[in-house]
Amino acid sequence: MGGLVDLGRRGVLLLGAVAVLAACASTAQGADDDRVRTDLEPLERRFAALGRLSGAHWLGIALGGDSRLSVPGPSDVRLVGIAQLRAGAAAVVGTPQWDFEPETPSSPPKPLAEFMPAGARWVRSGSFDLEVTSEGDSGAFYLDPETDSVYFDYVDQ
Repeated sequence: MGGLVDLGRRGVLLLGAVAVLAACASTAQGADDDRVRTDLEPLERRFAALGRLSGAHWLGIALGGDSRLSVPGPSDVRLVGIAQLRAGAAAVVGTPQWDFEPETPSSPPKPLAEFMPAGARWVRSGSFDLEVTSEGDSGAFYLDPETDSVYFDYVDQ
């Protein structure tokens, strides 16, 4: 019984706080960074302008400090992936107001590479990016009209 009693009340509280911080930090800082997700609800909620999705493969990556001693709290989250739009939805690229131009996304994170459509002809519009993102967030949305696919790289701040 001597171990905890000798530490005193403050010592026990300090040890408890350190344990909680370490657990939170390991959960928030990349525990699932490489786990490919397929759930649609988080994407449809954030990217309502894309409409209903019929499939997706994506990653949610917590950005920020990588130290286990960092204080947990609100952090930026990067969402990157490939989603399947409803049939014909990528026809929005023909809308003059968006001014889509050919542009190839950077290489996807390794766990997503196998889900990229072969031979995709990506286009992107800065004004469309702004339409899809929420105020204060940033993202790039590349569409392939041939496959009705969208590749996204988005930071939720």
